[in-house]
Amino acid sequence: MADRANIILLANENFPAPAIRKLRAAGMDVVAVIDTMRSAGDREVMAYARREQRWIITFDRDYGDLVFREGLLPPPAILYFRQEPYPPERPADIVLAMLADPQQLEGCIVVISQQNIRRRRFPSGTLN
Repeated sequence: MADRANIILLANENFPAPAIRKLRAAGMDVVAVIDTMRSAGDREVMAYARREQRWIITFDRDYGDLVFREGLLPPPAILYFRQEPYPPERPADIVLAMLADPQQLEGCIVVISQQNIRRRRFPSGTLN
């Protein structure tokens, strides 16, 4: 079971830099794809996240397709923000609020929109 202190994140290239800075300022361990894996494909990013046990935070819906349609092994969790207008730091506020109860998120793709948050469990057999 995850608790916030043990959660490490991987911010996809499309995740806003101000939100990454805010997460780091809040004490989160965040690796940014744009800094370490610039131009990496989704499969490579997901393999890295799984290998390092990092939760992906992204605005890219392709990660759900890779898990549910193509059967790729997922990382511990994927937090997918729908493409909506967010102030640049707002995604960090949402992530920090959600991590108050990380057990509800682990093993899921979490779809976040302005109106609601939906969780979908990864297929059985895809977790550690």
